Amino acid sequence: MDQQTSLLDRLFETGLLIETGVEGLYGRSGRFENIITRFEALIDTIGSGDGAEPIRFPPGMNRAHFEGSGYMKSFPQLAGTVHSFCGNELDHMNLLQCMEAGDDWTKGQAGTDIVLTPAACYPLYPTVAKRGALPEGGGLFDLQSYCFRHEPSNDPARMQLFRMREYVRMGTPDQVMAFRNDWMERGKALMASVGLPVEIDVANDPFFGRAGRMMKNNQRDQNLKFELLIPITSTTKPTACMSFNYHQDHFGKGWEISTAGGEVAHSACVGFGLERIALALLHHHGLDIDKWPNPVRKTLGF
Repeated sequence: MDQQTSLLDRLFETGLLIETGVEGLYGRSGRFENIITRFEALIDTIGSGDGAEPIRFPPGMNRAHFEGSGYMKSFPQLAGTVHSFCGNELDHMNLLQCMEAGDDWTKGQAGTDIVLTPAACYPLYPTVAKRGALPEGGGLFDLQSYCFRHEPSNDPARMQLFRMREYVRMGTPDQVMAFRNDWMERGKALMASVGLPVEIDVANDPFFGRAGRMMKNNQRDQNLKFELLIPITSTTKPTACMSFNYHQDHFGKGWEISTAGGEVAHSACVGFGLERIALALLHHHGLDIDKWPNPVRKTLGF
C-alpha cells in the first residue's frame, strides 16, 4: 500500500476525514475543523496588524467574471461549472427514466451563471475594479473561500474542494513585491512555530497544453511564484502548503484597476492551503491531537 493511500485510510479510520465515495471529496470531523480554526486564528494574529480588509466570497462566482479572468486559457482541465435542470415536465420524465435505467441523466442539464471558484482571489478583482482607483498606499485584502479544482486523487493533500486563505496586495510593483517578500519570511516563521519542517522553492502553475509549457518556463524564469513545501505524503515530492505569487499587472490590466497615481495596478497574493496545513500537522505530530508536542499545542491554543 502506498504512503498516500495509507495516510488517507488512517484519516478515515480515525474519523478525521469522512469518505464520500469520490476521490478528493471528503467530510471533515469536528477535530479536523478545530485544527483549521486554530491555525486561522494564528494567521489572524500575525496578519491583523496590517489592516487588511476582510471579504468572504461564496464558493461560486459570476460566470462572466470567470470568463474575463482568462482562467480557461490556462487551466481548462481544473475548472468546474454549475449546471441545473431547466427543462419541462417531459424533460423531467426523461431524466427520471435515464436515472432508473442507469444512464447518464446529466446530459439534459444546462449551464448556469455560476462557476465554481478556482481560487479565493478571483472574485476580488472585479469587485475592486468597480470601486475606481485604489487609495493612496494601495489595497490589502483578507480572503477565505472554498475552492474547486478538478483533479481527482487518492492523495488526501490534493482535494477537489478545499479552503484557501489569502492576503492580496494591490498597488505599485514595489509595494506588492515588498508584501510578498515579507510574507515569505513570515510564512517560514509561522510554520516553524508549529513544528513543521519547510523549504521554499520557485514553482509554476499547471498551465495547460503546448503553450502552457512556455508559460510555465516564463513563470519560473521570472520568479513569479514560490511555494512553501512540507512533506505530507511524500518526502521526495513535498506538498505546497503556502504559495507566494506576483501577478505583475495581469489582473490590473484585465480589470482596469489603477493606482492612486493613475498607473496600472500590480498585485501579489499569499495563499494558505488550510486542509493541507492541517494534514501536515497531523502527519508530523500524529493523528491524536492530545499527544501533540506541548509547544505546538500551546501555540495553537489547544
